[in-house]
Amino acid sequence: MAFKVGLLGLGTVGTGTVEILRDPAQRHPLLQDIVIHKVGVRSIDKPRIVPAELLTTDLESIVSDPEIDIVIEVMGGLEPARSLMLKAIANKKHVVTANKAAIARFGDEIFTAASKAGVYVLLEAAVGGGIPVIEPIKKSLCANRINAVTGIVNGTTNYILTRMQLEGGDFTEILSDAQKLGYAEADPTADVDGMDAADKIAILASLAFGGRIKLPEVYCEGIRNVSAIEIVYAEKLGFVIKLLAIAKRKSSDELEVRVHPTLVPKSHPLASVNDVYNAILIEGDPIGQVMFFGRGAGAGPTASAVVADVLNIAALLKVERATQQSEPPTLDPLLACSHQHYCTIAPMKDLSTRFYARFLTRDDPGVIGKLGTCFGNHEVSLESVVQVGIRDGAAEIVVVTHQVQEGNFREALNQIEQMNAIEKVASVLRVL
Repeated sequence: MAFKVGLLGLGTVGTGTVEILRDPAQRHPLLQDIVIHKVGVRSIDKPRIVPAELLTTDLESIVSDPEIDIVIEVMGGLEPARSLMLKAIANKKHVVTANKAAIARFGDEIFTAASKAGVYVLLEAAVGGGIPVIEPIKKSLCANRINAVTGIVNGTTNYILTRMQLEGGDFTEILSDAQKLGYAEADPTADVDGMDAADKIAILASLAFGGRIKLPEVYCEGIRNVSAIEIVYAEKLGFVIKLLAIAKRKSSDELEVRVHPTLVPKSHPLASVNDVYNAILIEGDPIGQVMFFGRGAGAGPTASAVVADVLNIAALLKVERATQQSEPPTLDPLLACSHQHYCTIAPMKDLSTRFYARFLTRDDPGVIGKLGTCFGNHEVSLESVVQVGIRDGAAEIVVVTHQVQEGNFREALNQIEQMNAIEKVASVLRVL
């Protein structure tokens, strides 16, 4: 009982997918029933891992081919990936994708179309590479009330921050080195400015909290402004700095969904996740904490997730064909995306969190007292205030707050910036 697949794209992930599909020995026996029927590429002139007769530059011929059961989209980008997935769905084809950017932006359109067509769109590879997290949220943890999803979901930024922590180097020089080593793209904007992580947490939040997420409402802040100085002070205070993607239940009808560099206590499970590794910590009731850890990108890990989704669909199709149903089967509610409403995301000013701030001030008597008074006037409680030394002729003061309202903290900062004694608010970071 063969199931025919068509691939859109034969780059790093596409090649890794083909390698698994063509080498089924000692893997799941259902893999032997998967047949590569057609592969869409930009050019057929260069040598490929698949026979030339399977290649085509006509991508639309794949999504409309009546013989193909499952379309695998691993070409990336927004277009033509979005349009091709929608055309595949319109032609009653199941879709497996690794495209977090397209799903985060067009997921409502894609999943609505899939629901109407009665087909699956599976996307395990879109978040965390080979780390199995999407299906566990859908299935293994479905009896839980999910309260929070917190993750390190971008390997490039985690690699840069790890190097900065271990070597004391600056962001710019380590980014350049990461590009030379292939850990960062030539244009690293999506990674270092947090947009890649925002795409991923939008997907995870949608699944964890059963509602769609409007991507523009996800707060997004990258790591460009994290300096070696902050890394050193974080270390002295018992923290490491990580780019965290956080989705949290704020109330029964409101979520927090955000991406930003964060001081993480060294005792926290995510603090020891280093280099290009990813980890996603899920907190639920009654399970408590569960963490998924592994390589978040690369041909092998991502292809592993792609093929797992293909096998999930093939298993359901095999049951359907074996029972010879005359009517289209009802989609498995644990695999399909059925929610239609949008989640309400709380504004950042309502966030309750701790803060780290570093100030450069005149070395005048009473400056610390003035800072404390201003914060107190805005209901910001301070855990510690330390003058750590002199930098560039200015006194350097580091403040760590208790849990406070972000709006109150920002109002206090605005007032502090107007003080004659304050030369610069050098850094502000949230604390987990």
